[in-house]
Amino acid sequence: MHELIQNLTEKMEDAFNSLLKNYSKIRTGRANTSALDDIKIDYYGASTPIKQLCNISIPEPRLIVIQPWDKSILEGIEKTLLSSNIGVTPDNDGNVIRLPFQPLTEETRLEIVKQIKKMAEDAKIEIRNIRREGNETSKNMEKKSEISEDNMKDLQIDIQELTDKIVGKIADTAKSKETEIMEV
Repeated sequence: MHELIQNLTEKMEDAFNSLLKNYSKIRTGRANTSALDDIKIDYYGASTPIKQLCNISIPEPRLIVIQPWDKSILEGIEKTLLSSNIGVTPDNDGNVIRLPFQPLTEETRLEIVKQIKKMAEDAKIEIRNIRREGNETSKNMEKKSEISEDNMKDLQIDIQELTDKIVGKIADTAKSKETEIMEV
């Protein structure tokens, strides 16, 4: 019984963490280095994450500065950033690359909020599917006489409490992300 709850907890936490990762990639009009997490540069034939090749800083709320340790890769970084879908045009001055983030328009903010709500709803659906899977497992355990009917009902109550807790975390996170986006 305890193993089932532990397994479901891990699956639900993974789904929640996946949502957080997706939220971190959403452009908010503020500079955030997580926008560069998936950017890889061809460095002497090896696809290398940009964070391993450069010093990345945020000197202002709407600006990321990328300073490579090897200046010869500046053009490669610039080309990769242009072809990536981060929504910012890089400015290369020969020493560093600046990524100026423009403030979001009201229309863009509302579109991003819709996207946030959809991501949250998809995560909630995933959590409910995990709950259903747990409930089915508990019913099968009871059919096989591994647990009593009372234990099965207690287990399903525990599964529902876990589901409610994670769905609440998703709702809270979505609300705070929405507030962050709508902030001018």
